[in-house]
Order: sequence, then structure tokens, then C-alpha cells
Amino acid sequence: MERTLVILKPDAVERKLIGEIITRFEKRNLEIINMKMTKISREKAEEHYSHISGMPFFNDMIDYITMGEVVIMMLEGENAINMVRNMIGKTSSIESSPGTVRGDFGYHRFMNLIHASDSVESAEKEIIRFFGQET
Repeated sequence: MERTLVILKPDAVERKLIGEIITRFEKRNLEIINMKMTKISREKAEEHYSHISGMPFFNDMIDYITMGEVVIMMLEGENAINMVRNMIGKTSSIESSPGTVRGDFGYHRFMNLIHASDSVESAEKEIIRFFGQET
């Protein structure tokens, strides 16, 4: 079994898409191991997006992820990382295929509703970042 981290970003929460998105994961037999609703601090956001700190849109990303409540989930299942990444679509909602979360509900390039870990290594770091060592 594999674990991954998913963040339903402020636009997904504000647009009341939480239930719809969680239902999609549950229908694919992914188990929610841990989940919480919170607001991400600027410091934690900067740590989370440190890999793009040199990009011109970095501050916009930080402002976006910290603008409101998010839902953070740890999901577990067979090939969970790839399954979730395929379910959410490309980073740009505009380029995402219908049937994906971003393709069905997104309308912006980086205000894209959802984050999901992209590798086992990222998932491990992100799970610790948002849930601590106890998981």
C-alpha cells in the first residue's frame, strides 16, 4: 500500500467541492487515513513551495494557498500516488482533460483546486510536514 498527501486548496473549499472530490477518491478505493481542515501559515506554505521559490509567481502561489481554509488528507491505496495524480489532471486546469478534478472544475492556471504528492519521497516529506511524525 502506498500513501500520498492531498490538499484541497482554498478555491475548492470556497466553492464547496470538498464532498465531490472526496467521493471521487473513495470510489477509487482510496482510504482516508487522516484528514483535517486548517489554514496554512505563510511559513509552512513557503516551505511547501520552496522548490519554486525562484519563480516569478512564487509570491502569488503563497498568497493563494494561504488565503483561506484548506482540507489536508492522507490517502492510502494501491499505487495511490499515480492514481491520485491521474485523477486530478495537469497542473494547469485549462490543459486538464474532462473527467479529472481540474478538468471538470478548474478554470485557472495555478489556482487549480488541489495539490497531490508527485512521488513517494515527496509524499513522505509532505505527510510529515502537515501531519507530523505520528502518522
